Amino acid sequence: MHNYRSDQNFSDLERLVLEYADRMTSAPVEVSDTLFARLHEKFSEAQLVELTASIAWENYRARFDHAFGIEAENFSEGSFCALPVRATVA
Repeated sequence: MHNYRSDQNFSDLERLVLEYADRMTSAPVEVSDTLFARLHEKFSEAQLVELTASIAWENYRARFDHAFGIEAENFSEGSFCALPVRATVA
């Protein structure tokens, strides 16, 4: 994900969120007041709490898995987990 800053496939908002995730994932965590202010311009308090919790949870899972030697599921690049088809209500 190191090219997100220049990758035009991401919107400005997506790049902002990726920068936040990048900063939250660094050790030590380094989220500047300026970055947080930019996020606050785009997201409500509740949205920031949810975004921050989601990033923190993924960091927790990654570190937990790493500590126990849990490996990836071997999805190849470009693959994805398909969502189940929802039944339509008649």
